[in-house]
Amino acid sequence: MTQAPSLPSAADVQARLLRAPYHQWLGLQVESVAEGEITLTAKFRDEWIVNPDGGYIHGGILAALVDLGADWALVSHTGKGVPTVDLRVDYHRPARGDLKVVGTVIKTGRLVSAAEANVYDAEGRLVASGRGVYATPAQG
Repeated sequence: MTQAPSLPSAADVQARLLRAPYHQWLGLQVESVAEGEITLTAKFRDEWIVNPDGGYIHGGILAALVDLGADWALVSHTGKGVPTVDLRVDYHRPARGDLKVVGTVIKTGRLVSAAEANVYDAEGRLVASGRGVYATPAQG
């Protein structure tokens, strides 16, 4: 009988997450980690603005946050990194300010797994959502 991987702590995930310079630049902070779920926050940067007149955030930043939320929800479940195979993002309203991302595992599989993420603005409004498919690491 194989033992399930132990759940990484928020501090463990934070340390792993911030090894990547891009994640540092995004200002990512791990708010909470649960089995198959993660909540991240991203501190607003002026460089995220796509339209200076409207002051809203570029969709590429939102897509990256959807991908990271879904990906790291799977890391909370598998304990290992999972490369993205496919990603779908829907944009619901212009985003401004600090953001919160909630990622949740949908299904884990032997070869691929699926997870989703929602991105919220500082007022708690849904600004983007999406679903990703990720290569599942071999257990053992």
